[in-house]
Amino acid sequence: MTTTQTHAGPVPAPATPAAASPSGGRPAKSPASGALRNLMSIAVFDAGGPYLAYTQLSAHGFQPAMALVLSGILPAFGVALTVIRKHRVDVIGILVLAGIAVGTILGLLTGSARLVLLEGSVPTALTGLAFVGSLLATRPLMFRLATEFGGGTDSPRGRELAAKWAEPAFRHVIGVITAMWGTGYLAEALARLIIVENTTTSTALVISKVMPWVVTGLLLACTFGYRRYRLARLARRSARAA
Repeated sequence: MTTTQTHAGPVPAPATPAAASPSGGRPAKSPASGALRNLMSIAVFDAGGPYLAYTQLSAHGFQPAMALVLSGILPAFGVALTVIRKHRVDVIGILVLAGIAVGTILGLLTGSARLVLLEGSVPTALTGLAFVGSLLATRPLMFRLATEFGGGTDSPRGRELAAKWAEPAFRHVIGVITAMWGTGYLAEALARLIIVENTTTSTALVISKVMPWVVTGLLLACTFGYRRYRLARLARRSARAA
């Protein structure tokens, strides 16, 4: 994404249409429009839409389990639109579809609304176990994710991360962050189980749709906070050494 910047001084010559944006003359999409689109997608397909569908289906005589199964069509449709737009399936989309499949099968086989609501706990718990289990591997899952988001092992960022892996302090930071995310996702899965068992179906549905975004936001905040702490600690050590 590109943003328009203003500079003090002489106004530059107008750019040609082809150079005005990477899209060949079309206005570049701003980060604000992208964030608004993402928020609308979450509201329609992940949170508000499924809840509204569930309440309307229940009001028209559908059993709670079947209403939940049918309301899961909206998140699945949202994943499909993302695949069409990006021309690829990401890990999050795969986890969402896996959860919907598990919840649908449980709902159709047992008719239990509570078992349908546990569909989000299964991929969340598996993700948490994957993070924690990767601490026993050669390189933790967070390192692999950072490399992939940086463009892959052959990209400049990937080679930079590979070189940093030789530093014990860097390995320690990656291990702590990986453990943090694994523990957070396992705690979320457990919290979902408690909420489903102790609240009404409609309340559990709303919480289960909002909780992943809250937990992810908290984990991101903890990750950046820990990173700032480590950088500040490194700066203090450098200052003492100097």
